[in-house]
Amino acid sequence: MPARVREGGRAVRRAEPAYAAPLPAFRAIYDEYFDFVWTCARRLGVHVDAIDDVVQEIFIVVHARLPSVEHPASLRSWLYGVVRRTVSTHHRARHARAARESGGAAVDDSASPMQPSPLDVAVLGDELQLLWRLLGELDPPKREVLMLAELEEMTMPEIAEAIGIPLNTAYSRLRAARHDFNEVFSRDAARQRTRI
Repeated sequence: MPARVREGGRAVRRAEPAYAAPLPAFRAIYDEYFDFVWTCARRLGVHVDAIDDVVQEIFIVVHARLPSVEHPASLRSWLYGVVRRTVSTHHRARHARAARESGGAAVDDSASPMQPSPLDVAVLGDELQLLWRLLGELDPPKREVLMLAELEEMTMPEIAEAIGIPLNTAYSRLRAARHDFNEVFSRDAARQRTRI
């Protein structure tokens, strides 16, 4: 039942949060969402050599913040927000370390985060390698929304909450990403036909 609060001298009903059930225990979250967290971190460009450390850091943050988190609309979108911020911190630290080691010279960051590692190449089939390469040609904001919608099957409200953008922006970004992906795919198919 909604709580009554006083505003301007009159009683007003305040709606209860949409996610009223208590959050699961950390262990349950870890067991259920480990693969999701690992995959999202990898897709956000964490190199395979650092992925285990980054995922561990993500779950340390989740464990620390879980008692104080107010019920999110979606636990998965809240987790993705933690993944996104932790991966961003990891990338900044890696760039800073590389710049220090190179004596302040420009750091060669030519390896796309969407470029598969040698392990990925060994495991993935030709079609998945093609998908990985085509996704790498999209703008990072469009790629992120497309991957969350199509590969992680998140709803648009979850995506908007996870990324921190308005819902309409998420929808328009997804439309633009699908359009751009189709164009990239068509260009690649035309290149392949000319090689034959």
